Parts: sequence; structure tokens; C-alpha cells
Amino acid sequence: MSKSLKLITDPLNLNNPITVQVLGICSALAVTVKLEPAVVMSLSVLFVLAFANVIISLLRNTIPSRIRIIVQLVVIAALVILVDQVLKAFAYDVSKQLSVFVGLIITNCIIMGRLEAFALGNKPWPSFLDGIGNGAGYAIILIIVAFFRELFGSGTIWGIEIVPKGFYEFGYVNNGLMILPPMALIVVAVIIWVQRSRTTELIESK
Repeated sequence: MSKSLKLITDPLNLNNPITVQVLGICSALAVTVKLEPAVVMSLSVLFVLAFANVIISLLRNTIPSRIRIIVQLVVIAALVILVDQVLKAFAYDVSKQLSVFVGLIITNCIIMGRLEAFALGNKPWPSFLDGIGNGAGYAIILIIVAFFRELFGSGTIWGIEIVPKGFYEFGYVNNGLMILPPMALIVVAVIIWVQRSRTTELIESK
């Protein structure tokens, strides 16, 4: 039980794929201007990562080593196509906002990294938990970044106006810099700084 719990909780903080392993940064740049597409992207990656881990784990003893990367890409691509079609059917507006970035899940280094580092050497259930944990760790960072970028960049959260109109009448202006891609990196850097300054294990590992 403790091993299973660790597979889920470690990627949330001590082994977070974005802030500790520095993977998947492209998504933080591309889809975090608004909270809604960031949440959808997070759920999409979590789904693909969890089930790709399970499928590769089930096939791990039958995949020849020399073609394992090709097999992994085929599995990921099939799951991404499934996600893309579901989004187009049930959340078309969000699908349009995400555009090509859903397809780029295929080359997300977090997914490839977990398949190589974990799924190829472990049974399906631990692999599933590892996928859930890393997907959740990725999602937390994306959602935090999107929350602050949309709030300070557009004055909204999930498209709902949060900053009162009275603020604008007194001269408040949305910070347009928050909408630009470099601010995603700056927000991620602030998260890394806060995390490392408050987490003893990460401080000791320096």
C-alpha cells in the first residue's frame, strides 16, 4: 500500500515531472493562457499517460528491444487520436483552442520517459498508478500557471469575470504581459523557487 501511495504522491512534489525533472515545459508555454484549455490538456495527458503505461506494461515481455520506441509511439498515437476525436465530438470549442497541441502529446517527453523508465519494467497496476501520479503532477503545475496567467492577464477565471468592473473604472489595467509565452516560464520558475525553498528533501539534494 505504501509503495502504491508513493507512486501517486511522489510526482506531486518530490519528483514532479515539470518542476523537478523539467519535462513537458512546452505545454506550460502553449496552453496556459486560459484555465479551461489547460485543464482539458491536463486531463488528456493524464489519460494517455495512464493507459499507455498499462498497455506497454502488458506488452513489455513481447516487445523486441530494437523496436520498443516505435511500439510506444504507436500506442501513444492511438490514444491521442482517441482523445482528439472525443474532444472534437464533445468539446469542440476547446478542441479548436488546443489545436495542434493535442497531437503533440505524442511527443510529450513525460509520457515517453515514463514508458521507458517505468512501464517497461513493471506490472500493469503499478504502471497505471505511476501514470496517474505523473499525470496529476503535470496537471497541478499547468493549472496553477493557467490560473495566474488568466487572472492577471485577462481578469477572468474559466472565462468568468473575476476582477470587478469598479477596478477598471478606477484605472486598473490587465497585465497583458501575463498572456505572452515568456510569462509561463517565469511563473513556472516562481513555482520551482517556492517548492525548493519549502521542501527539505529537495534542499538537501542540491
